[in-house]
Amino acid sequence: MGRVTTRRAVVRVTPGHTTRRPDTLAVEEPLEIRLDGRALTVTMRTPGHDVELAHGFLLAEGIIASRDDVAVARYCDGTDDTGANTYNVLDVGLAPGTAVPEGAGARSFLTTSACGVCGKESLDQVRTRTRFPLSGGFRVPSATLASLPATMRRHQKVFDSTGGLHAAALFTAEGALLALREDVGRHNAVDKVLGWALTENRVPLSDAVLIVSGRASFELVQKAVMAGVPVLGAVSAPSSLAVDLAEESAMTLVGFLRDDSMNVYTGSLL
Repeated sequence: MGRVTTRRAVVRVTPGHTTRRPDTLAVEEPLEIRLDGRALTVTMRTPGHDVELAHGFLLAEGIIASRDDVAVARYCDGTDDTGANTYNVLDVGLAPGTAVPEGAGARSFLTTSACGVCGKESLDQVRTRTRFPLSGGFRVPSATLASLPATMRRHQKVFDSTGGLHAAALFTAEGALLALREDVGRHNAVDKVLGWALTENRVPLSDAVLIVSGRASFELVQKAVMAGVPVLGAVSAPSSLAVDLAEESAMTLVGFLRDDSMNVYTGSLL
């Protein structure tokens, strides 16, 4: 398997001093996800938990809804110049009888901030595609929610050595950590943790809280909605379209979740 970190020499400059020393960097490599042998997408990610990443990605795209929809996930023979397997090509085989919903995985992708697709049509499509609509009845105490970023930070082991990874974590309503994943891409970190939930047969995540280390984009809210997550908390700001989607989907969306303060953009807390 690929390495999560690597060492590079850097020149450290401080007032009056210049030194050369090694630095630890987070690894970033491409992962090609194939569906039944056909190329579906390529994402730049930190190696590790690739099967979870693929499961979470396919869940978010409406292609699968449970672990039973997947028959097998295996690495293909992607090789480097030495002939060694790079473990950068993953093929997911759907279980017999699994029907891909019309339009799923079409990747006009309603998801990335760079795709140029936004507005009412995008919101309607995400809301109607999810198999796990939210009811708006799940609520979390504000004090519990306020404590979760610190808990997440304490478990970010690779961030401690690199300072260069995003994190996504799932918690219970009582604040117990269920799973945490790190990645150079915030969307990949979310896919990995949602993929964990899918492989553990925990989807829909109707009684869980998702916390992300950065901002809450439309893409991250979309992924949470597709997994049935009722509460999403972000350490930084949400985008306007993220707030619109959360409101349309009956999700509680919280931003600037730091120390004992937060902004509740949609929904409500206890």
